[in-house]
Amino acid sequence: MEPHKLVLDTDPGVDDSMAIALIANSPEITLHSVTTIFGNGPVSLSTENALRVLDIVGLSHVEVFEGANKPLLREFGGEGARVHGSDGLGETRMPPSPRSAESDFAAIHIVNSIMAQPGELTLAAIGPLTNLGLALSIEPKISENVKEVVIMGGAVDVPGNASPLAEANIHNDPEAASLVFGADWPLTVVGLDVTTQVLMDAKYLASLAKSQTPTTDMIAAITPHYLDFHKKYRSETTMPVHDSSAIAYLIDPDLFSTKKLYVDVITGEHPCSGQTVADWKNHWGKEANTNVCLGVDADKMLAMYINRVGGSNK
Repeated sequence: MEPHKLVLDTDPGVDDSMAIALIANSPEITLHSVTTIFGNGPVSLSTENALRVLDIVGLSHVEVFEGANKPLLREFGGEGARVHGSDGLGETRMPPSPRSAESDFAAIHIVNSIMAQPGELTLAAIGPLTNLGLALSIEPKISENVKEVVIMGGAVDVPGNASPLAEANIHNDPEAASLVFGADWPLTVVGLDVTTQVLMDAKYLASLAKSQTPTTDMIAAITPHYLDFHKKYRSETTMPVHDSSAIAYLIDPDLFSTKKLYVDVITGEHPCSGQTVADWKNHWGKEANTNVCLGVDADKMLAMYINRVGGSNK
């Protein structure tokens, strides 16, 4: 099977950085480019961190394109700094990359890349969906020309984490998410239904750190703040594996059980804004638009992560 040629839209972020580390150690994926988005911090910070992390994991040849710094129709009110640290990387204050982002705007880069290579590029979004919404608005035909779209987002059959019903990435820009779910393209959603089943604890992270490579040293440095957040605010001794789960789906979709459903997003000034609503019993009579991950072999996925990233020689 040909490797995925991947455009990654991301807001690094502790869990985004761990996902990039998995990409770097997975022959099933060739990273075409990275686009950045606000989310776990302002987009300028996402860009700086994307460049830093790519350098650390051995992907310094991958170009980065900066994207939107706010949602389509609202102000941004996320709490990324509380979860990921004010630097997005667990208050580690890592030195900057010597590289800079490219000049093209992220949404333009997404459009140009997909239209230049029809049927070849996979698009994975592990942050708010504003760049994808903008790209669809600029050129709706990307939906016909992308190979596959995978997003980390949504909570179809479980509670939310940014509100009682909404997952953070969707909650951060529901209007953009509505465009993404409404597009006619092959969309898979890897949301809280599965990411909250894949849990890393301090013992697992300590085992991962034993390799003492640049990649595992980075993970060992950035994860304590993230783990502490879950202890302090969620009374949990583990951290869910959000973004790496979306990458794991690309590597081995058989790790997941899925169901095709029609899913819509609640938008506007509403207490449930950002909720991903699945039509389980086809009340609306609409054709399924989303491949929803509902179950995961968590033990197998955690073993894959530590075997690949913990065994890295980068």
